[in-house]
Amino acid sequence: MYLRELTITNYRNIEAASLSFSPFINCFAGDNGMGKTNVLDAIYFLSICRGHSAVRDADNLRHGASCFVIEGDYEFDNGGQHHVFCGYKQGGRKTVKTDGKDVKKLSSHVGQIPLVMISPDDSELITGGSECRRNFMDAVLIQHDAAYLDALIRYERSLKQRNSLLKQEEGFDAGLMDVLEEMMDADAAKIYEAREKFVQDFVPLFLKVYRQLSGVETEEVGIVYESHGSRGPLLKWLRDWREKECIVGYSLHGPHKDDLLFQLQGHAVKREASQGQQKTFFIALKLAQYLYLKERGEYRTPLLLLDDLFDKLDAGRVECLIRFVSQTDFGQIFITDTSRVHLEDILPKIGRPYFLFDVKNGVVLPQMA
Repeated sequence: MYLRELTITNYRNIEAASLSFSPFINCFAGDNGMGKTNVLDAIYFLSICRGHSAVRDADNLRHGASCFVIEGDYEFDNGGQHHVFCGYKQGGRKTVKTDGKDVKKLSSHVGQIPLVMISPDDSELITGGSECRRNFMDAVLIQHDAAYLDALIRYERSLKQRNSLLKQEEGFDAGLMDVLEEMMDADAAKIYEAREKFVQDFVPLFLKVYRQLSGVETEEVGIVYESHGSRGPLLKWLRDWREKECIVGYSLHGPHKDDLLFQLQGHAVKREASQGQQKTFFIALKLAQYLYLKERGEYRTPLLLLDDLFDKLDAGRVECLIRFVSQTDFGQIFITDTSRVHLEDILPKIGRPYFLFDVKNGVVLPQMA
């Protein structure tokens, strides 16, 4: 699958852009703040129905504009074609259409155009809190498991309502609390089962990628899924801890507390690994995410978005990354970099056709490769 054409209107600092892409590699060069990442963010929006930075839709409006529109034309591996429209009007709701038909339930669209975006901010997977790692699992699962996404949405809605009841100073409706806890218990079981299966299938892919990127066979790396679900049904914990949770005002147990423990030589990567090892670790996580989705994508090979990575890696890791993504397992790739000279040095090593674009003050112009 690849994105053939992209049209952007009033998205972030891009007033208007109409772009045609190579099915292989597409590169955007420009100084920081010029709009390179905004192009990738628009591509991300077409797949996930929100920006990669997860800001409010209103914050994606170009200054002075009242609406934005993003459109993409895709071609699937089986020859089928697909048009996606995403629009937002200030004060209103976003609109998503596929092949001219309104998407009434946005969750049904997520996963139809699989993609993986890798940026320096992904280092938060290592250094950040557990929410970053739960989001990582969710970002993979929602793109191929519609039932998981539905369960996650229901659980988060019930969790929010339960926390609201726990905060009530004059007591709460016990009957309503019972219903919410039973709903949370049912959805938590589905979330735990899906996450546990994901980790089992994901770890072998991650180990393969990490060893290829690091070039070191002797480093023992691992991922451990830590979840309340391993202790049995959530309902018992919700009922037993209800009185204590009324004091703190929020729920202390459930899949919203899950975490992934990243290990190097049996110790936490966050504490033991060098900065270089941490970079290799989070890039391997994201590339393994790509391979995981590709295995489940049928006729839809995921898009791979590499945002400003080459500038943040040493020459050795850049070389390993280039060698890895030059494999035929990868489909269409989008790359941003602050230096066109840097890109022109790197791209021939990948050995695949590419298009090159210059980006300046929100204007995206194709250049001769």
